Amino acid sequence: MKKLLLALMLTAGVAHTAGAEDVLHLYNWNNYITPESVKGFEKSCKCRVVQDYYGSMEEMLAKLSAGAKGYDVVVPTGFAIPPLVKQNLVQPLDKAKLANAKNVNPAFMNSQFDQGNKYSLPYAFTTTLLGYNDKKIKELGIDPTSWAMIFDPAVLAKIKGKVTVLDDSREVFAAALMYNGFSANSTKPEELKKAQETIIKAKPFWAAFNGQSYIKELTLGNIWVAHGYSNDMFQANTDAKAAKRPFGIAYALQKEGNTLSVDNMMVLKSAPRPDLAAKFIDFMLDGKNSAQLTNLIGSGNPNAAAGQFVKPEIKSISAVFPTADAMKKLQQLNALEGKPLRDLNRMWTQVKTAK
Repeated sequence: MKKLLLALMLTAGVAHTAGAEDVLHLYNWNNYITPESVKGFEKSCKCRVVQDYYGSMEEMLAKLSAGAKGYDVVVPTGFAIPPLVKQNLVQPLDKAKLANAKNVNPAFMNSQFDQGNKYSLPYAFTTTLLGYNDKKIKELGIDPTSWAMIFDPAVLAKIKGKVTVLDDSREVFAAALMYNGFSANSTKPEELKKAQETIIKAKPFWAAFNGQSYIKELTLGNIWVAHGYSNDMFQANTDAKAAKRPFGIAYALQKEGNTLSVDNMMVLKSAPRPDLAAKFIDFMLDGKNSAQLTNLIGSGNPNAAAGQFVKPEIKSISAVFPTADAMKKLQQLNALEGKPLRDLNRMWTQVKTAK
């Protein structure tokens, strides 16, 4: 009897171990996949999805570079792709297992970060822009489609103390560079100096550098203009409606241009289950599955097959679904290293300490 019980226990242990191996480990931004997508994938692959989260590309890169193992799929922003490839942390995609790759909008393929999409395929995107209290800005007669709303002292005088900008050197300098007619990725000393002067002149009119709570501040009406991300502005407007505020949070692309952050799916070199990773990527490239994230958080969608499944009220938002002309003005930020990075850090310190 004891032998029988031991045999049953050993069999149960083997079965549990085998079942435990059918797990996909996803390393992603927080709240960047819908519960419906997770449940749908688990059902389709008869596996379980375990998620771990990061708050920035720097955090993700540092953790993987330090040797973190156990993840199958990671979702980096464009400029983080080259370091991952250079450090041999990711593996080439098996395109034969990715039939839904055909659904990706060609405009989002073959980026400067991964020519030929050997290692990555687009997942979702955001634009960095200006969100604003539609009632107040209309009353004041301010044009929200220009970066002048946060950089022109004559405009800022009308909304002094009601403006926040991201606490992010790359994004703030990119906005100031574009406002002055330069590339968001410029490293020319004279152009960076002009952008810095623009920022320092505008700074006294701003309430704060804020990358954490501007959704809440917009929703409460404490600030009227925020420099931030399109999906955050979508959330702020959703929250304002839910709270029955007498105003909405609108957002628009700027005529001088905006930055674009495309997040991509990649399979790690050390992936325990590259087979499940391929199935996951193909699953998320299905139009209906891809649309779920856009419908939940208002993220931009690089999947051409997703459009028919996106809610009409979201599909009509130009910052979420930019027109072809608007796409031409969107710029992805390059990775900075060496002297250009040191120069920017020095100029950013001067901005933060300027009176």
